[in-house]
Amino acid sequence: MPDLTARDARLHAFRSDLADARLKGEVAADRFVAGRPARITASVADMRKAPRPDAGINTQLLFGDDVLVFEVAEGWAWVQAERDGYVGYVADTMLVGRDLAPTHIVCVPRTFLYPGPDLRFPIAGQLSMGSTVTVTDAAETRGTHYAVLSSGEALIAGHLRSIGEAASDYVAVAETFLGTPYLWGGTSGFGIDCSGLVQLAMRMAGRNVLRDSD
Repeated sequence: MPDLTARDARLHAFRSDLADARLKGEVAADRFVAGRPARITASVADMRKAPRPDAGINTQLLFGDDVLVFEVAEGWAWVQAERDGYVGYVADTMLVGRDLAPTHIVCVPRTFLYPGPDLRFPIAGQLSMGSTVTVTDAAETRGTHYAVLSSGEALIAGHLRSIGEAASDYVAVAETFLGTPYLWGGTSGFGIDCSGLVQLAMRMAGRNVLRDSD
C-alpha cells in the first residue's frame, strides 16, 4: 500500500478521504478527484490549515492567483495554489471561475483599485504587489494615466508592469516593504512575514521559490 506520509501535505493535495487525481497510485485515499480551476477574487485570501476561521494560516493568496479546487463544503474550499503548490482551505466566497488570462502584475507594495479611471472616485478595493489583473484599455484623467481592467475598474498605470517583466534586484524589491506590518503567514503589502517577503521579492525578480526552507 502507498505510504500516505511519503509526500509533503503542504504541497500535495491528499487526505485519507480525498486526494488529487494526479496522486493516484502514490498516496492512499478513499476517493480521487481532478481539481477544478478557479481564481482568487479577494484582495488577500488566508489559506488555513483547517476549514474554520480560527485555524492557523499556512500562507496567503493574492488577487488573481490561480488555484485548483478539490472540495467545497460548508463555506470552505480545499485548494492548491498553482503558483507555488501550497494546499489549504480558503473561504469559497473568495473564488471565481477563470475567464481572461492576466496581463499585468502589481509592482508596488500597495495600490488602490478604483471603480473607474479617476482617483477622485471612492476606492473599490486595494491590491498588493504580486496581484495579477487583466488590462483591456487605457485612460487618462487630469494628467493621470490609468490601466482599465476587464471589470471596468482602474488602477494607476505606473503601479503595474507586464507579466513576464522582472525586477532587476530582489533586494531592492524587498526594501520597498520597509515599515510594512509583520503578519504571521502574510504575503502581501498589507502584512508580511520573513518567508513571505523573500518569496514575493524573488517572484517579482523572476525567481519562484517556496516560502518554507525545509
